[in-house]
Amino acid sequence: MSKSFRQSQATLHTWSGLLVGWVLFIVFVSGTTAYWREALNRWAQPELPRVEDPARVVRGSQAFLAKKAPDAKTWFITAPSDRSAAGSVFWVPAKGGGRGHGRRDTSATIDAEGQPVTARATRGGDFFYRFHFDLFYMPVIWARWIVSICAMFMLVAILSGIVTHKKIFRDFFTFRGGKGQRSWLDGHNAVAVLGLPFHLMITYTGLVTLMAMLMPWAVVANYAKPGAFFDLTFPQAPPAERADRPAPLVDIASLWRDGARRLGTPVDFIAVTNPGDAAARVTMSASNRAMLSSYTPSITYDGVTGKVIWASPPSGGAQVTAGAMIGLHAGRFGDYPMRWLYFLCGIGGSLMVASGLVLWTVKRREKLPDPERPHFGFHLVERLNVGVVGGYPLAIAGFLWANRLLPVGLADRANAEVNTMFALWGAVLLFAFVRKPVRAWAELLGLTGALLVALPVFDMIATPKGLPATIAAGDWVLAAADLTLLALGLCFGWAANRVRRHRPYVRRARDAERVAMTV
Repeated sequence: MSKSFRQSQATLHTWSGLLVGWVLFIVFVSGTTAYWREALNRWAQPELPRVEDPARVVRGSQAFLAKKAPDAKTWFITAPSDRSAAGSVFWVPAKGGGRGHGRRDTSATIDAEGQPVTARATRGGDFFYRFHFDLFYMPVIWARWIVSICAMFMLVAILSGIVTHKKIFRDFFTFRGGKGQRSWLDGHNAVAVLGLPFHLMITYTGLVTLMAMLMPWAVVANYAKPGAFFDLTFPQAPPAERADRPAPLVDIASLWRDGARRLGTPVDFIAVTNPGDAAARVTMSASNRAMLSSYTPSITYDGVTGKVIWASPPSGGAQVTAGAMIGLHAGRFGDYPMRWLYFLCGIGGSLMVASGLVLWTVKRREKLPDPERPHFGFHLVERLNVGVVGGYPLAIAGFLWANRLLPVGLADRANAEVNTMFALWGAVLLFAFVRKPVRAWAELLGLTGALLVALPVFDMIATPKGLPATIAAGDWVLAAADLTLLALGLCFGWAANRVRRHRPYVRRARDAERVAMTV
């Protein structure tokens, strides 16, 4: 392979990574956090007891809906799992009955005892899941196009990086600390190669999740109406008109168990159309926690007799492939060891992007005529690195503290948590442009570490779900959340100490020649 070709790929790798690197860092960190989406949802609502009998929650959901919305058009029940904080219900009022009602008026949380409960409003881990591809404060379609374009740049950066580093696997086993640019390059190579299969998979499958938006031409060319494509991809039982004859609804909890047996996997989602009517239908949708494909099958019962009247047809090869790719990206199918593997690889991907952004400034600083007075482009990249790479983790810590400190009865509390996070992040971005980078890095990393470590301590004092209590109760989901916060806080503290004690490396002429030959 010619040196000129490898050099062109190095240039492509550098700029494809830099131009969208800050968005990619946000996406990687948010997506990595979302692998513990359910655990964060539980952590964010410490008032809720642990669910030990999901059937009780399903039965309580039916009783609540029968009393609260007996004449609704449709009921929706989300059954809990061992990862969930509680079950939830949502109903669609009969025609004309929903005027003046918001979603808050037609939804409720059902606790482990099967009773409606009022817990603090929060987006919890769901926020990070949506934020990593929908962003915030902008139309969803814009956000998805932005994230998709950045993911394409990411794929180009990964592939060009593989071509650029002809000794990439040897470099993975080599780390030279305290060598300035050489050390940053070694670290960047190490985290990139260690998770290379994961980085390729997560980037490509991330694009696949938005394939209908990115490449709609196949659907347009083969289907007169886009709805016909989705009807084939996501088949449902034929709709049933309301008979206007009252009839008792079958016990949903018994159908929930039967649906899990027939589908061979737990049931997460239950839809009931025409409840209390002779034409009632109950649909059970399989959970994607026990299967690779995200396109899960469903089964529909007669809501009065409990007999099966429809089941999803077998999936075609294309549907299975697409569903499996989306399932690989989300990682919901995995048990706890697999989810930890995803989480650690996601941290590696975040470090890969972060180290690449920092390496850009480290590499070019030595070539500046006056490092104390850099040109505008260098100054902008350096300060954005501080504000995004150093600031976003601090903003997440602020989000978690807002969950604990904002009044429980605050109006629009869930959005207030998010607004607090972005307000703090905005302040950090301003701080990054007025503070010297070396000091700003140490201060932001140190503050992030302190806030994360203090969270479990606060929980032990102010909530009944502190670390000693959750360990004693065997509630390892919440205990693991606090232990992870402690571990991450210590890591940020260690990084802050290293940055604070760092002294610029003075390169010798021979070192400069070696780096120039390998970069």
